[in-house]
Amino acid sequence: MTRYRLNGLTVAMTGSSGGLGSEVAKALLRRGARLALLDLDQATVGAQAQSLGARDVARGWVADVRDFEALETALASANEHFGRIDVVVANAGIETMAPMASLKPATFERIIDINLTGVWRTFRAALPYVTEQRGYLLAISSMAAFIHSPLQGAYTASKAGVWALCDSTRLEVRHLGVDVGSVHPTFFDTPMMDNVFADPAGNRLWGGNQKGLWKMVSRDSVVDSIVTGIEKRQSLIVCPKRNTLVARAPGLFRPIVDRIGFPGRVVPDAIELATRF
Repeated sequence: MTRYRLNGLTVAMTGSSGGLGSEVAKALLRRGARLALLDLDQATVGAQAQSLGARDVARGWVADVRDFEALETALASANEHFGRIDVVVANAGIETMAPMASLKPATFERIIDINLTGVWRTFRAALPYVTEQRGYLLAISSMAAFIHSPLQGAYTASKAGVWALCDSTRLEVRHLGVDVGSVHPTFFDTPMMDNVFADPAGNRLWGGNQKGLWKMVSRDSVVDSIVTGIEKRQSLIVCPKRNTLVARAPGLFRPIVDRIGFPGRVVPDAIELATRF
């Protein structure tokens, strides 16, 4: 597995101007990466890029992860501008808190569309460029992929789906020299968490996230884990590390199944056969 020196590499990231995305962008910039920033609002993402440096260092594009063609257009423009895309971080995401009995179907569908299908669209649009550089795809999931909390069925389903999507995609692209990872942080300080604190149901469930199993970690620790994970091209990034056993338990036998169940050219041969139809 190649270990990255990020200096001079291009990282494209969706949801770049959010609480986590903005801090990850700054950390990547400090490592010497060039940044293709993708978000919903041109003025916001443009200002973010301008605050980080000249256009040959950081540039912003409008892209909605619900719109595959918009992602294709933005990533094609970013690839032309920087000459390459080495890493893609699928970071866009939302959440809500409601039981199934009162959650509106449209809200459930929107969460799945952004958090899960949006990752698929991002990876799919970026894959040709990342393949060319034998690069790395990374999706922001959550510990909610493994610990399925009540009143968050849409969110936990989407994050578990992201984890599964990354595992499946990893098998499909490993023969191309592309690595795939997912990030699984516990609670940390973001505008999304502000909404949890403001929600009486969230406070009742998580106890203010001040202690115990649901205690928050610092945003800096999550950012450090993500950047280190990119440099190591990790398949599973867990923050804090004390949660690693919980995160790895559901997929404990996956590496064995991968090696024994899909050896040699089984996967690339199957891909070739699938593309004939």
